[in-house]
Amino acid sequence: MILDSTYTNKENKSLINDLVGKPFSILESFKLNGIGSKRMIIDEVSPNLQPYLNSVSDINYANIELRTGGILVYINKGLKNFTWAIPYYHLVLYKTNGASIHAQGRFIHFKDTKTFRENKGFFSKLLDEKIKYDMQYDFQYS
Repeated sequence: MILDSTYTNKENKSLINDLVGKPFSILESFKLNGIGSKRMIIDEVSPNLQPYLNSVSDINYANIELRTGGILVYINKGLKNFTWAIPYYHLVLYKTNGASIHAQGRFIHFKDTKTFRENKGFFSKLLDEKIKYDMQYDFQYS
């Protein structure tokens, strides 16, 4: 689900909390050494995400925030901000010449630049949180 988050909205906040869980507390955030990524350059997106990017040849940026039940991808388009809420059960990550996030019939590919490489620790945290979430519902060994 993609929401316009330029201005705060109580309905959007409750929708996001229902879909990907509440934000981590300050103490949990310190334990995880931060829950947000640095901004990364968007290389390519799926056609249904194209309206949320700059139409002129500007550089498009996005960053990611961890939540208890998923992630939030913040996309900047000029002066507007959009939030793509992805629950962990929809999330698929690929590491090919950068990183690619796939969910809900959409994808976003981040360029392999210096800012992306600085987020290596964040992506390992993201995978750990996804595995921890998936292990709650692992009925194979029950």
